[in-house]
Amino acid sequence: MIYFDNAATTRASETTVKKVSEYLREKFYNPSSLYHEGIEAKRDLDRARAIILDKLRGDGKVIFTGGGTESDNIALFGTKKHKNGRIIIGGAEHAAVYASATELKQRGFDVVFAPVRSDGSVDPERFAELVTPEVTLASVMHVNNETGAVNDVAALAGIVKKVAPNALFHSDGVQAFGKMKLNLRSAPIDLYSMSAHKLGAPKGIGALYIRSKVGVSPIVYGGGQEGGLRSSTENTAGIAAFAEAVTERYADLDDTRAAVGEIRAYIARVLAEIEEIEILSPENGSPYILTFTSRKVRGEVMQHALEREGILVGTGSACSSNKASERIPDALGLKGKYRDGIVRLSFFKDNTLDEAAEFAEKYIKTYKELSKYGS
Repeated sequence: MIYFDNAATTRASETTVKKVSEYLREKFYNPSSLYHEGIEAKRDLDRARAIILDKLRGDGKVIFTGGGTESDNIALFGTKKHKNGRIIIGGAEHAAVYASATELKQRGFDVVFAPVRSDGSVDPERFAELVTPEVTLASVMHVNNETGAVNDVAALAGIVKKVAPNALFHSDGVQAFGKMKLNLRSAPIDLYSMSAHKLGAPKGIGALYIRSKVGVSPIVYGGGQEGGLRSSTENTAGIAAFAEAVTERYADLDDTRAAVGEIRAYIARVLAEIEEIEILSPENGSPYILTFTSRKVRGEVMQHALEREGILVGTGSACSSNKASERIPDALGLKGKYRDGIVRLSFFKDNTLDEAAEFAEKYIKTYKELSKYGS
């Protein structure tokens, strides 16, 4: 089987699986316990925290959450307790941010959505037009999960801070962290969301970076874990595996980016030869994602046809319902049959050029068969 849907989730690495087993069977202690084993568990959490903070190169703290969605929710709801000021949201954000912003709007907050370009990236000029001194929060994703477009979030944050110095800037970094170098010390980014299962670690673990002196209120109440910001007994097994995956990803970051970049470029060249296909991902986007659309074959039909050939691909975010995902074609300005033909390929360290060649061969064959009849 060829798995080209790694933006949805990744296979856990052998080392992270071993790490989970170790912490479930041997180091299973509650990090809030006061005996030696509990204290050691707490130290392990702090070591994991330090590993992630080091890769972010940030001045602040990291709290662990139940995933990228929860991190996004804490960033938005935990900083907006009063209905003052304006909130700016990227126009093609992941559902976790979009739905949170929509809920805030329904509660009476002034929420505006920044237009995006056809590749899914926020248009900086139109974004700047929305920034006023009344802005209190802005949120723009680092790498678009649908197209792989990379937003210059440092520059966008700078635009906000120049006009509204006290505003907070959040970025959903779920498709960026572990896949590109970061330096949050040099960027005016206050909050940054991450997810473990996009990096070869288990599902159900995420993290939120919070810059020093940034005030965040909890949205879940209980025992006061994670500095009072995320009550619940910490998932030490998942957190240890998260840190292990982060270490692995940054150890071979450059080599992996180059390898998946070759895969992406190979497939893009093949697709470019098919007249009815439009590549949506920008050439300078994340090498891990390649999204395209066809006006002759619906994305879902192609997905299931390729599945029968032993190839798994995506048709967009796996975290959204069909109805919710309609907003992305709208945001990208897709018209007519191009709206229904979207296919997303996403790669990881285990993928190979041989797989890319096999995909290309089977895709072309399948496309020719399906396009005869339309779908």
